[in-house]
Amino acid sequence: EPTAPAEGDDPPGPALVAGDAHGDGDGPAGLPTDPDALPVPVHQVSFVREQLTGSAPNTPLSALDPLNSAESAEQAQQAEQAQQLALGTPQRAATAPLRIDEVFAAQVAARPDAPALTAGSATLSYAELDDRAEELADGLYAYGVRPGDLVGLCLPRGADLVAAMLAVLKADAVYVPLDPEHPADRRERTARDARVRLTVDDPAVLTGHPRRPAAHRGPATGPAYVIHTSGSTGRPKGVLVPHANVTALVDAVRDDFALSPDDAWTCFHSAAFDFSVWEIWGALLTGARLVVVDHWTSRHPEDFHALLARERVSVLSQTPSAFTLLAAADRTGGKLPALRLVVLGGEPLDARPLLAWFDRHPEDRCRLVNMYGITETTVHVTAATVTRREALAGSRSVGRPLPGWSVRVLDPHGRPVPPGAPGEIVVGGAGVALGYLNRPAPTAEQFVPDPLDPAGRRLYRSGDLGRLLPDGTLEHLGRIDDQVKVRGFRIEPGEIRHVLLEDPAVSAAAVTVTGGASGDAAAVRIDAYVVPAPGAV
Repeated sequence: EPTAPAEGDDPPGPALVAGDAHGDGDGPAGLPTDPDALPVPVHQVSFVREQLTGSAPNTPLSALDPLNSAESAEQAQQAEQAQQLALGTPQRAATAPLRIDEVFAAQVAARPDAPALTAGSATLSYAELDDRAEELADGLYAYGVRPGDLVGLCLPRGADLVAAMLAVLKADAVYVPLDPEHPADRRERTARDARVRLTVDDPAVLTGHPRRPAAHRGPATGPAYVIHTSGSTGRPKGVLVPHANVTALVDAVRDDFALSPDDAWTCFHSAAFDFSVWEIWGALLTGARLVVVDHWTSRHPEDFHALLARERVSVLSQTPSAFTLLAAADRTGGKLPALRLVVLGGEPLDARPLLAWFDRHPEDRCRLVNMYGITETTVHVTAATVTRREALAGSRSVGRPLPGWSVRVLDPHGRPVPPGAPGEIVVGGAGVALGYLNRPAPTAEQFVPDPLDPAGRRLYRSGDLGRLLPDGTLEHLGRIDDQVKVRGFRIEPGEIRHVLLEDPAVSAAAVTVTGGASGDAAAVRIDAYVVPAPGAV
């Protein structure tokens, strides 16, 4: 209840209050007038205040424009620039091979004898890897795989896995990774959801077959792979990604990251995690050498550190939680003289623990890049170089969009919010996937038409919370739902609960998520609770 100021007190400053009975954006909301208390620049609050005072009584807040005309025009211009970069110049579109296998073939032609892949003590040249992929593609055809079919690959990390991926693409089919380290039930669910034509778990069955007939391959806009993410209903969602998205990603960072055939990359992550897409094709589409890290080594930081030194790895990709363990091993391990670029992604980064890393690896010798991305937008969306200054400040910035990608932060009504205000991160441009495999309803909900694009290209609603800062960089603030990331994998607590309830011995289940509030992804803990069915115990 408002009260009159006491005698001698300064009169209160003006305030605007609007009512919100339902919490749906139609009011109560108050606008403070103290500039220091505002989460956005004063002129933006003034713009909203002018609309409020000039509007009819009971005008809902959702009817007000969050941006003035100049700001709206600037956002539209940025979106148009991103679309132009995504489309590329006519000259480039006419000459550049955009399918993954076409770009790989160009590398084979340019450097057939150069090392392409190292797995254990064996190294294959580009020509040898290509020959192996051709042989496996012939086997796929013999087993009935035709253009557009989906092929499950249940193979451990190694040369055969990469060759099989290439073989599927050469057959104009679509590869679906099935991690052999995952539970058999989950692999079966994934294969069933994808309706795979064939699952390859032994590449030997694909060898020794006649050559397949020559055939025209589809356009780069056709699908290359499906990677499944966690689903709240217990059914994983398969994300269908075209060739062109992957080649656009490599092109977007090639110059900034100085990618070249002189590099050696690691393939550290599961093929079922989209970070592997970046690792495998980032190396092979730039003529570099891919060093495959076996499962055992990937779980032992000291052994992994020794491999980095032995193989003279120059480009390393890690989730922040995995990199924390590697950095600890680095304190007592040998030097890594070849390492020049570390890409961090897959989960939020707490930059403060990186200070000790900078003591041993100066910024001018080894660049650290924090990248925000989503499976549905082809691995990476933004990039921010992390320096000692950012680490000291505990920066949460994930940087600016890659060339050809666009980022907007929207309110619940789908309108851009002012810089500094939180909202849902929505991504457009070259990385937007084709949608969810065999899931039209979620596709329509998450992949939406871009209202600023007359051609009707789509945006992806990420479900991530963020804000654009006045300098154009993006801060990631978490989720607008209860989804979490653990070691880079997206996990829906609802999926875990759904699977638990499928057991007839369980009558009720609940899943809780704790830890990780400070941005430490390694501290996330997921606990499940069940009530046994009568007679089950």
